[in-house]
Amino acid sequence: MLRIGLLTSGGDCQALNAAMRGVVKGLANNVDELEVYGFFNGYKGLIYGDYRMLTARDFSGILTQGGTILGTSREPFKEMRSPGVNGVNKVDEMKQNYYKLRLDCLVILGGNGTQKTANLLREEGLNIIHLPKTIDNDIFGTDMTFGFYSAVNIATDAIDCIHTTASSHRRVFIVEIMGHKVGWPTLYSGIAGGADIILLPEIPYDIDKVVGAIEKRNKRGSGFTIIAAAEGAIPKEIAKLGKKERKKALAEIGEKYQSISYKIAADIAERIGTEVRVTVPGHTQRGGSPCPYDRVLTTRLGSEAARLIMEKKFGYMVGIVDGKCKKVPLGDVAGQLKIVDPKCQEVEQAKRIGISFGD
Repeated sequence: MLRIGLLTSGGDCQALNAAMRGVVKGLANNVDELEVYGFFNGYKGLIYGDYRMLTARDFSGILTQGGTILGTSREPFKEMRSPGVNGVNKVDEMKQNYYKLRLDCLVILGGNGTQKTANLLREEGLNIIHLPKTIDNDIFGTDMTFGFYSAVNIATDAIDCIHTTASSHRRVFIVEIMGHKVGWPTLYSGIAGGADIILLPEIPYDIDKVVGAIEKRNKRGSGFTIIAAAEGAIPKEIAKLGKKERKKALAEIGEKYQSISYKIAADIAERIGTEVRVTVPGHTQRGGSPCPYDRVLTTRLGSEAARLIMEKKFGYMVGIVDGKCKKVPLGDVAGQLKIVDPKCQEVEQAKRIGISFGD
């Protein structure tokens, strides 16, 4: 009898169900006896014993279903050693529930914070496999995370839709794209959507350069400008500050503006008097069905996770490296962030065709 646990943690995305399906089908078709336990609402389910045995029916028809059938929550890694509800020791409770069910492996689907806790459990002696989920594509050790391209598709559609109204009214439009501390979704959707200016956290912007790019388009007779701005975009003068001062400056922006895009809009309007509109697709970028790429990716990752479990190879993230599935030691990647290199080919090629990055 093979017993595995599944949990999804952190922000949701479109292909979590498809990934779990890949794992379960990869095992069910190759082992004689299998029990699968799903923990509800991320690590909370593992801590407080909120789970149930899943059947084949639970994994039928979910390849195209967004979200997660197990639910999810954010349980910050930095608080894992802090007492939980009624003073419970979270780490001890997670271990006890693992052993109580006599699990052979726990498959954890999530992003950076989730991965750090997965590595903690590995260090505590549990058999862990991690699958890299995040629309941000910022997990170190894998070329691609599932959820990324589905989110990029939605963000690109938003930019596409803005083009017609921007050109009709001859306005500057800012489309704010998710991505937390990194600019991968903004970079890809900005290029795919034909944005004129792309602002990333990794390339602090000079508002005068942004305005200059707008005026250059106006002189050419374009009449409108599309700016794809990452939610973590940052002015160069703030980026130069020390950590404490930078945090304070960003907090002041947060008190005055709804988000960084609204500050950018106000700064542009103040300098050139043009009309600026802001569109924030927000959590729509996490919703809907997974795109075909993510369905294929998660099926591959899930199948590879099943192979590792059957071969009793634990303590790994299953990543994609040079187009192939690869087992990556959790201890080598947990806690690291994959950011956009300002000199990467994508940025250089975008600049070559005239896209401004505000630098």
